[in-house]
Amino acid sequence: MRITNKIMRNNSLYNLNQNKILEDKLTNQMTNQSKIARPSDDPVVAIRALRLRSNVTYVSQYYEKNAEDADRWLTVTEDALNTIDEILKNLYENAGSAANKDLTADDLEILLTQMKSLTKEFYSSGNVDYAGRFIFSGYRTDTTITFTAENIAEMKKHPTSYHIKENFDYSNIDSFNYTDFNDLPNPPSTTGNGMNADGTSYEQGIKNTKLYRLRLSYDDLDAKDPDDPNYAAIPSKLTFTGPDGNPIAVTEYPSAEAAYKAIADGKEAGVAYIPSTGELVFSEAYYQKFSKGDGFQVEYDKSNWQEDDINPVHYFECTETKTFGKDENGDDITKKTIYNDKDTMTLPQDIYYDVGFNQKIQVNTVASDVFTHNVRRDMDDFQRCLEQLRGIETQISDIKKKMAEYPEDSEEYKNLTLQLEAAKKAESYIREDIHTQFENQITKYQDYMDDNNIAITNNATRRSRLDLISTRLMNQQATFKELQTDNESIDVTQVAVELSSSELTYQAALMATSKIMQTNLMNYI
Repeated sequence: MRITNKIMRNNSLYNLNQNKILEDKLTNQMTNQSKIARPSDDPVVAIRALRLRSNVTYVSQYYEKNAEDADRWLTVTEDALNTIDEILKNLYENAGSAANKDLTADDLEILLTQMKSLTKEFYSSGNVDYAGRFIFSGYRTDTTITFTAENIAEMKKHPTSYHIKENFDYSNIDSFNYTDFNDLPNPPSTTGNGMNADGTSYEQGIKNTKLYRLRLSYDDLDAKDPDDPNYAAIPSKLTFTGPDGNPIAVTEYPSAEAAYKAIADGKEAGVAYIPSTGELVFSEAYYQKFSKGDGFQVEYDKSNWQEDDINPVHYFECTETKTFGKDENGDDITKKTIYNDKDTMTLPQDIYYDVGFNQKIQVNTVASDVFTHNVRRDMDDFQRCLEQLRGIETQISDIKKKMAEYPEDSEEYKNLTLQLEAAKKAESYIREDIHTQFENQITKYQDYMDDNNIAITNNATRRSRLDLISTRLMNQQATFKELQTDNESIDVTQVAVELSSSELTYQAALMATSKIMQTNLMNYI
């Protein structure tokens, strides 16, 4: 085949262009520090780069965002639980101090004030938030554990009632002692020869009775109007269902004192319901009628809410009814919202974070694991005991003052002496009840601390697991980034040598081509 000058020129130009393409490729690699500028440069490197970039993106999301966010959530939870632990320890110590039988009502008042303050702080710790999300509220991270001042203001603007369903078992029934000194004359009487109206002596009239109860989670519940002339005939707003599924009859009482006395005197043989204290109280004889087991259910309404009351939506199946004024017919405009219906949502509400490939970790501790209603309700029991002690101390003081007005050999003085002896008997009962109450409370606080310690342990276990996962993610991130660099990045020294070689080759090719192009067929002829 005859090679013409044109063929040589075209071949030279093609080869020069290929050399220029190589030089351009090497120049681009030096500029962007990458082996490829487009997938067609090296499909194998391109495919591997896409996979490695995806791996780096996923690992970075897990390590730098998800795991870090989870760690901060767990850290905030840990701080809150440690605070709660300190509060419960202080309550435990105060309960031990209050168990002293020699304390006066004023002494107990001081201790009770301190304990109420600690109790308030206990529930306030449940409203801790992380980045605007309340950490103990389950899925409802926009809702505080307790009602705040803003919530109460909203309820006053739009009256809100909750219909609450509470479940109990046999173990939830507890007992307490009630000291009845209502038959003791008050103010002190100088007549009567030491006898009550029923013919018993003052001392015989002092009774200390063991009562049993189911204590609901709330007090100040919706009740019948005590001033209604048909009060006794009006059915109670509470429904009490036994283990057999049948309703248990209750008698509603306007005050705790009236209910306790009715049971202690045997005038109430069934269940006394006290809306003001949120208690279902009954005698020991009636207590024996309850078969051991679970299945007690109580349904009741509560409309009067105060700041720091626990929001029932975090604990119970309940229905919220909010009123927005009246329509043109004068009927209430209401909105009902059902919470924790067993057919739609169950408790607890655990929140999980994705912190790795097919790996999740729970970050939240739900309110029901730590914040029991009993801590506040126990304060109500202490207040009742304190009021009883203060009442009998006042009565003893009044008797002694009255005795100072009469000579010791007078009938009035003797009668007052009998009253004093009866009052001191009542005081002895009450002090023993307070001592027992606070001794039992020490055990309760220990149980509360145990529950909190379990929550602390669970939170720490999650934190430890997260630390291990984070370490692995950090190593994975470093490994994938190294592989990504090895796959995409150039060896600068090698590319620089190749680029210099390409430039020299190109210059040499230009010189050779120019020599060839100077000679043609006419020169030969």
